[in-house]
Amino acid sequence: MRITLLTISLVTIISCNTSQKKSAENIDFTTIFEKSDGMETPTYPEVITYYKNLSEAYPEIHIQEIGMTDSGNPLHIIALNPDKEFDFEKIRETKRILLINNGIHPGESDGIDATMLLFRDIAKGTIEAPKNTVLVAIPIYNIGGALNRNTGTRTNQNGPKAYGFRGNARNYDLNRDFIKNDTKNAQTFARIFHLVQPDVFIDNHVSNGADYQYTLTHLFTQHNKLSGKLGDYLNTEMHPQLEASLTNKNWDITPYVNVWGTTPDKGWTQFMDSPRYSTGYTTLWNTLGMMVETHMLKPYKSRVLGTYELMKSMIAITEKDGEKIKNLRKQAFEDLPKQNTYAVNWKVDTTKTTVFNFKGYEGKYIESKITGVKRLKYDQNEPYTKEVRYQNYFTASTEITVPKAYIIPQGWWNMKEKLDLNKISYKTLEKDSTISVEVYHINDYKSRKMPYEGHYLHYLTSVIKSIEKIALKKGDLIIPTDQKGFRYLLETLEPEAPDSFFNWNFFDTILQQKEGFSPYVWEDKALELLEKDKKLKQKFEEKKKDTAFIKNWYAQLDWIHKQSDNYEKAHMRYPVYRVLK
Repeated sequence: MRITLLTISLVTIISCNTSQKKSAENIDFTTIFEKSDGMETPTYPEVITYYKNLSEAYPEIHIQEIGMTDSGNPLHIIALNPDKEFDFEKIRETKRILLINNGIHPGESDGIDATMLLFRDIAKGTIEAPKNTVLVAIPIYNIGGALNRNTGTRTNQNGPKAYGFRGNARNYDLNRDFIKNDTKNAQTFARIFHLVQPDVFIDNHVSNGADYQYTLTHLFTQHNKLSGKLGDYLNTEMHPQLEASLTNKNWDITPYVNVWGTTPDKGWTQFMDSPRYSTGYTTLWNTLGMMVETHMLKPYKSRVLGTYELMKSMIAITEKDGEKIKNLRKQAFEDLPKQNTYAVNWKVDTTKTTVFNFKGYEGKYIESKITGVKRLKYDQNEPYTKEVRYQNYFTASTEITVPKAYIIPQGWWNMKEKLDLNKISYKTLEKDSTISVEVYHINDYKSRKMPYEGHYLHYLTSVIKSIEKIALKKGDLIIPTDQKGFRYLLETLEPEAPDSFFNWNFFDTILQQKEGFSPYVWEDKALELLEKDKKLKQKFEEKKKDTAFIKNWYAQLDWIHKQSDNYEKAHMRYPVYRVLK
């Protein structure tokens, strides 16, 4: 019998198709969560194996490694697209992208299990696949924490039986690292984010704090800082649609209950997600972001199923409003760089509140059997529904004038690394030049007394502005603000912004004076200077009216030194310059 090449090819094709079909039929895609009746969550290797099997069985699911984490293991992304197209540049031409992040705190594993169920059910056709939305998931972001598995550290949480730890392989809380990028995890997340460029972002968490009746709470990014019509859409359309969708499915949901050590029946203020947090970071690129916060005391099974239903609802909203979301984001990218001022700090707008009925439990203060002092005790036998005031409107408290560009001397090479990671456009100076720029001097700041995520974070920073001529060198960076990374630049390079690179200690060397004086030498020079400069002497005499100043001889000599040419120019001078025109 003659076997032709065509026959071999046909046999091969049939064999491959049969193998693939058998693979889908023969692999048991029942999750550990389901097998344990909602009591357990899988280990990191089990999660990755599960997704690899899914991708082999269903070509509409694609798994790939992107970059490394502090644990020594790579981050994966799982994409689900019925069209089997996984080039994100091509996807963006016709579809919207929803990015899901799981396991940033691996003890909060609800999203890990819910996303496994979601991707499987869509692939198998159990639920309808989105037609205009591509789903992308990071299965477990904090791999180091997931590998550090235990049964006790989630003291306040009701299940699962075993889970990961909050800190990563270097004990960082990754949900404080999105701007400062101390970890390989955060650096890889930036690569993923700028590769995917999602329209909508979901970060799955479990709450801490008060007790109440809800299994689900939502924490949308603060809408006022999202900007204009995009923020309005989030607040008046997306947010209400999500609540209505879940209510229709008998899943009550409320805004994240941002109270600690007290009861929520008097209302609360929305959590302000600055760029250190995931949704604060993604908002810098006009992505509509939200955190799911399930309630820690509810059964694990209910929390996972609630997260599953919430993600389904967000997919449906993205499907329905995809074109509107696309256009609003496009408009925001165009409009933001045109504005003359930008808010770097926010405060609660006390003139506006949202009022709604909240389902809680009565909280009472009873005597502690341990300490003997009053302690808070919720009584789940006394549920209530009360009207509460939710303060979810903010207004600018500090605004800056937007510069045309920033200049960063090349010696601050660590800044260049962060700009490159976040796809910021810049050019380098082609020759040594002297130009007139706006210069900041750090006027005042406070610092945390205890370390916070590897830093002694500054806050309440203020600056003094001046126009100076600065000598620049060939190779210094010139960074225009008219670009997609507009908000990223202002949030990181304006010292007064809460998560600025200054506040995260990346410029702390300017705060230390490097050259000084010996009092016995400077005393004579200072006297000579005062005798020559009558205006300076007059200022000095005015300063001496300060009682504390007149009693401190060193402070007097130091003050004169700081008015002289002997005082180093770099001390307290912020080394990022602003080009105003």
